[in-house]
Amino acid sequence: MLLLGLTGSIATGKSTVSQILAAPPYNLPVVDADKVARQVVEPGTSGYSKIVAHFGPSTPDLLLPASPENGGELGPHGKGRPLNRPALGRRVFGQGKDEDRKALNKIVHPAVRSEMYRQMGSAYLKGEWAVVLDVPLLFESGWEPLCGTIMVVAVKDAETQLKRLRARDAHLTEEDAKNRVAAQWDVRDKAERCLRRGPKAGVVVWNDGDQDHLKREIDRVMQEVKAGSPVWWSWLLLAFPPLAVASGGYSYARSWYIKRQWESEKAMEKAKL
Repeated sequence: MLLLGLTGSIATGKSTVSQILAAPPYNLPVVDADKVARQVVEPGTSGYSKIVAHFGPSTPDLLLPASPENGGELGPHGKGRPLNRPALGRRVFGQGKDEDRKALNKIVHPAVRSEMYRQMGSAYLKGEWAVVLDVPLLFESGWEPLCGTIMVVAVKDAETQLKRLRARDAHLTEEDAKNRVAAQWDVRDKAERCLRRGPKAGVVVWNDGDQDHLKREIDRVMQEVKAGSPVWWSWLLLAFPPLAVASGGYSYARSWYIKRQWESEKAMEKAKL
């Protein structure tokens, strides 16, 4: 089964591409890292219990207030009141809060990875030829070597990205929008790194046009992706698990090598400045 890593940057259209890939004619299962991150800290989960135990005593407003609208003290599903995300954010983000942030990441990240692996395994057992890993920080969070193919949703014109961001979040000033874009890894650099993986292993969806243009771009890159991972190959790997392990091992080693080579080149470029 092909692990198709999907990433991009703020206001480049990654979520739209994810929705299109999940619908006909592709019908691909999508493992959404953002959704999983919310699921693993819902009331009743181990992640929720650990967060409450660690941060609750020192964060009085960690949970949403009890009210008839949210189910009272036991929450809407009888498993506890939901987390007050803004309060938790204030607790772990900001200057001098590195230890709190590390503690939260230590709780959430393993739970997210475990659930994502579970969903990937489920797709494999169902005989899916590919599964989409929708991960906003795919390169930054270490998922790159696991992906047989990476798809970056990018725009060539930075001004297009800013206009879309301000249209989506009308409350942002121009300076706010520029700061949010600047705070992330430049999507054109992500596209370059993706293409370094070679044909079929790295593809870029250029989303500078309208919805019809985007769909044509997706059709174009998916033809390339399918050529590199035909359905018959997926069934063969499902029928012979040792071959699947060997294929996955080779893909991981190749991706890891390309990743290290890229990082080494960038470090050398930085050293010359």
